[in-house]
Amino acid sequence: MSFGQPEGYDADARPRPLGRRGASQTAAAAVCLVLGLGLVSGAVTGSWLVGDPGEKGTRSTYTAAGSLWHSVPVDQLFPPTVQGRGAGPGGADRAWTRIAVAPDSGCKDAFDPLLHKVLAPVGCARLLRATYTDATESHVTTVGLLFTTADAPGMTSLANRFRKERLDRRTDLMPLPYAAKGTPAADFGAGQRASWTVSVLTDAPVVVYAVSGWADGRSVDDPQPAEDALASGATSAPAQAGLGHEAQGLADRIERDLRKNVRSATEQPS
Repeated sequence: MSFGQPEGYDADARPRPLGRRGASQTAAAAVCLVLGLGLVSGAVTGSWLVGDPGEKGTRSTYTAAGSLWHSVPVDQLFPPTVQGRGAGPGGADRAWTRIAVAPDSGCKDAFDPLLHKVLAPVGCARLLRATYTDATESHVTTVGLLFTTADAPGMTSLANRFRKERLDRRTDLMPLPYAAKGTPAADFGAGQRASWTVSVLTDAPVVVYAVSGWADGRSVDDPQPAEDALASGATSAPAQAGLGHEAQGLADRIERDLRKNVRSATEQPS
């Protein structure tokens, strides 16, 4: 047994099958559909651009990271003592003590001219620096946090340039140390730089760097990037003294603390 298609009636009371629409009705329905989709997509786009302040995510995390320089105490960004388990040569433990904190500042005169030029595209919101010494006070290391004004694509672009052009390996792009009078780092100048590392973050508007040297103020003729100084069989003076480990180990731990502070800043109350 089969059933016929149900009928309805048109405006003149003539029977017509249900489910069929006239051309005008179809066009009207299509217009409504387009308008409806436009409103939905517009709402989604507006939400993406404005951002939901109660939503965790890449954008809120990135924003939070950029404001840490004025919202987090210096002792959280640069702890008075930093433990470096397995950070020394052969996996030996290291410990660093903070001996000086530079006043937070802009980037004028904070870098050699060429490095300043390379970093210029991401801007400079604030620069924070601290200098540490090891347990024997024979080595000194300055670690810096450059808070930029760049967005995420800008940071990614700079990170890609550093990687492709190996800018973190060039001796003419070493960061400057922060020397403080009356401390073991009093004579830690540009000529005393022995090893260094520079890390351009892409999930935060921050460049993390560290530069190490001897506390006795000796000049260094052959500075070596930390990555090379850490390599097995490296025989340079900085490598043999473990200064690559000093720079890389301290930079890694300051970066970890930075990320912990970002997570704390983006946590939502329960």
